[in-house]
Amino acid sequence: MSTKDSDIESTNILDLDFEKRNGLLPAIAQDAASGQILMLGYVNKEALDITIKTRLATFYSTSRKEIWTKGLTTGDQLKILNIFTDCDQDAIIYQVEMMGKGACHTKNKDQKTRKSCFYRVYSFETDQLENLDQ
Repeated sequence: MSTKDSDIESTNILDLDFEKRNGLLPAIAQDAASGQILMLGYVNKEALDITIKTRLATFYSTSRKEIWTKGLTTGDQLKILNIFTDCDQDAIIYQVEMMGKGACHTKNKDQKTRKSCFYRVYSFETDQLENLDQ
């Protein structure tokens, strides 16, 4: 990171800290219309550069060890409206417009693509996960 740590919280220069987590930053995809969190992925510098160039949410797959643009094969692409960074520039939010049916690769009981990967909530009463998309 070239920006001094003392300046990172006030600079207007995008200077993301890719070194902190071995070249990867967490990237949250958020539906711009509803504010709902759709998914969490990771980006490296190349994925971010592709995202900025194409305005389509692009990530680095930690399991496949490759760059992938969300929805290229399914049609469930995420159009970038804004990119937010946190105060230390080591995490980002892709604020998106959904161009398909959902952001998750899983399907609900009706075999429909889930809008969000965050479709379960922990219940303090039952100590279990409850599905939100029954």
